[in-house]
Amino acid sequence: MNDRLIIFDTTLRDGEQSPGAAMTRDEKLRIARQLERLGVDVIEAGFAAASPGDAEAIRDISAAIKHATVCSLARANERDVRAAGEAIRPAASGRIHTFIATSPIHMEKKLRMQPDQVVEAAVKAVKLALEYTDNVEFSAEDAVRSEIDFLCRVFEALIDAGAKTLNVPDTVGYSVPAQWGERMRQLIERVPNADKVVWSTHCHNDLGMAVANSLAAVMNGARQVECTINGLGERAGNASLEEIVMAVKTRRDVFGCDTRIDATQIVPTSRLVSQITGYPVQPNKAIVGANAFAHESGIHQDGVLKHRETYEIMRAEDVGWSHNKLTLGKLSGRNALRNRLQELGVVLDSEEALNAAFARFKELADKKRDVFDEDLLALVAVDASLDACDRFKLVSLRVCSETGETPHAHIVLSDGGREIRADEFGGGPVDAA
Repeated sequence: MNDRLIIFDTTLRDGEQSPGAAMTRDEKLRIARQLERLGVDVIEAGFAAASPGDAEAIRDISAAIKHATVCSLARANERDVRAAGEAIRPAASGRIHTFIATSPIHMEKKLRMQPDQVVEAAVKAVKLALEYTDNVEFSAEDAVRSEIDFLCRVFEALIDAGAKTLNVPDTVGYSVPAQWGERMRQLIERVPNADKVVWSTHCHNDLGMAVANSLAAVMNGARQVECTINGLGERAGNASLEEIVMAVKTRRDVFGCDTRIDATQIVPTSRLVSQITGYPVQPNKAIVGANAFAHESGIHQDGVLKHRETYEIMRAEDVGWSHNKLTLGKLSGRNALRNRLQELGVVLDSEEALNAAFARFKELADKKRDVFDEDLLALVAVDASLDACDRFKLVSLRVCSETGETPHAHIVLSDGGREIRADEFGGGPVDAA
């Protein structure tokens, strides 16, 4: 079996379907260029028939991208397929991705078509797409609720029609990993000439299992995964590209395949997509969340400082973070405090000094959620500056800020019993003080 896993990124198409995540043509182009740097194999740039703007964006991306395949989605009808074909025409490598629903509920309630009509429409769409490119993908929408015998029939017909990639989508996020892996295995075993195509999966996250389902499909023969940056997408989103890639990379002993993704570009790509779409990344999001490589527990911090692999299965640098992050808080230990002080250029001369600083640190950490570097420097300066602290005291501070007037501050300090007064204006009361 091929040990190469194709990464099909649909951030610009399915990701844009996240409510409020619509992107301009220029924003799509910026993301597409970053996806190319990331090393994705296929960029689904949009849905050409959806709007003239989408078609224009796909054409511009097709002209700009040289090292990835650019793809347009199309329903299984002539208008959509021709719009997609024209949009990808400038691409160095172009693909048309056509689809039609195959589940009983979709065929009856949405399409109002009989199964024979669905097969006929799918075959016709694939043959029409071949007029524009030999790289044609077909998706059986709502495959999760489709009858396995009918899926086999559809896929056999489309292999004969010339499709190169067959995608099995969990369109509504209904499946569970064991079931989804078994469905992929059965399709590959039962469909004639299954070895002539790449089998793909596209999973939604309605039950929180999009990544798990996608990986189950990979373990059972899928060699393309359709995913998005940060898991963006319709409703609860899609399988997260970063989680798929790093799971396969970290556990190659399990999955037996790898990607051509430059993992160091994962975090920069995540940040760009978050910035453009306005969708923040939750702090505890795997791989790209702010806390993904953060350690606050003293036991964890001590272990990581002694040997990173005690609590980290990946290196932060490998996915684009500068380094792992030891968040200092009330659960942190002495070793973490010592290490951070050394990074700040402070070396305590004895264990007693460290213990004293650690006691003050714990007292402060109980009062505030995050302890910053400035706090640490102030804590360790206490012993060295006790005389200075006794010498200088704040006697009084008065600030005045009112509409139409420049903010003003008056301060009185005591220097060894001698009072020093000062007045100053500023851009605000804090600035004045």
